[in-house]
Formats: sequence, structure tokens, C-alpha cells
Amino acid sequence: MSDAPTWILLRGLMREQRHWGSFPATLARALPGAHIVTPDFPGNGGRHAQDSATRVADMVEACRQELQARGIPAPYHLLALSLGGMVAVEWAHRYPQEIARCVLINTSMRPYSPFYRRLRWQNYGALLRQLLLGDAGSQESLILRLTSQRHAGGNPALLACWLSFQQQYPVSRRNALRQLLSAARYRAPDSRPAMPVLVMAGALDRLVDHRCSQRLARAWQADCLIHGDAGHDLPLDEGQWVAQSVARWLGVATAEHDKTNTARSSCK
Repeated sequence: MSDAPTWILLRGLMREQRHWGSFPATLARALPGAHIVTPDFPGNGGRHAQDSATRVADMVEACRQELQARGIPAPYHLLALSLGGMVAVEWAHRYPQEIARCVLINTSMRPYSPFYRRLRWQNYGALLRQLLLGDAGSQESLILRLTSQRHAGGNPALLACWLSFQQQYPVSRRNALRQLLSAARYRAPDSRPAMPVLVMAGALDRLVDHRCSQRLARAWQADCLIHGDAGHDLPLDEGQWVAQSVARWLGVATAEHDKTNTARSSCK
């Protein structure tokens, strides 16, 4: 293994590595030489036949075991979305020597935000109906509508792609509920991670109130960026902005500096 930094990308509830779309390639261009790894949590993607964990700590162990089996050594740079952000925080808490830095995107956790902001209460009914009764097509349509501002009006090609993922590697209702349980019961450690942390969010997130990210960043005195026009799946809506912002945070010069600056604001 080379000395190139290893970036581990962690997705959220019921999502797998293919849901990153073109973002890993976008991030690789922004971070020349970086090694990008996109593992799946048990219950999702290539691991869909396994039981999902009901504790975030067990998700951490599953990721660590996979990376060790693949011969990918620490330290790791984590970029994590939603439920993946909880996994990143727990990983950094349990094994700080393994984590160089964390980028947390549209995540939320106790005790920093109440439950009705961590998952917007307006969505409870629709989400529960889909989890218990919905078919794959309507489920993916709802997920796109709730997680993307750019594609909230629909994107037939993207939906067809997501539906093919679900048909090939179906996430069972049981595993979806187990993942929800993991997210709902997770409580962040009392102290902030010891390494540098960047918190990012989309101000138009329909799934999780972006103020959860703001509160987390303030509590931890972490660097924070809010995109005013993006939704929950920030890498889908504004992948270039995310990648260039991470690169600039790392001190990497980018050609998009001025353009990216106009789209961001602080969390204060």
C-alpha cells in the first residue's frame, strides 16, 4: 500500500456504495493521489443478505473488519453521510489512532438535537408506510424526493438506476428497521473527536433539519459549511462543491476556489 491518504466513504440508511454515483471520481480529482474506498454496511449492497446491525458500534466493527480483510491499513480519512456520520463519530471515539480526520455531511445525533429535527416529523407517516407497505419503485421515489433538492421533481434515469440496485441487492424491511433502530438509539460521546472535523449540510434538507449540523458544529467548535440550495444527499446535489470544499479545507489549491466560495456560508 502506498503512502497516499485513504478516504473511506460511508453512506446512510438503506444506501449502498453505488448510490455515491460519480462522487468518488469527483473527490479523487479534487484530491490527487487519494485512495477512495466505499464499503457497504451489513444489510446493504453486496452485503444485503447479512443482518444489519442494531447498534452503531457494531457498524464500526463491520467496517473495520472489512478494511482489514482487504489489506487497507489505517489511518483513514472519513467522509460520511447521515447514518454514516454516526458511524464515523463512533469510530473516531473508539479508535482515534485509526482516524486522521472526519467530514460529516447532514448528520444528526443525540444529545445535540431533538428527535423531531433529527428526522423531520412531517415525514414519519410517509416513511413508515413505505417501510411497511410500499413497493420498491414507490420507496425509491420517496427517498429521492426527500433526499435531493436538485432532483426533487423527478429524474427517471436516476430512479431506474436506483431501482436496479434494489432489485439486484434488495434491502429487506427487517434490515431497514434495524438500521433505523441503530440511528434512533445512537448517542454521541460526551467529548468531540480528537482529530479535525468538518461539518457540512444542505440548507434545503427535507429529511433532517440542517440545524442539527449547525448545533453539532457549534458544540464541537468544528469547521462548518452550509450549502444554501442543496438537500440531504449533498454529494448527489452538489458533488463538485463538496469535493472542492473538502480539498480547500485540506489546504489543497483548486481551480474552483472563487466559484465554490460563492455557494457556501458558515454555520454561525
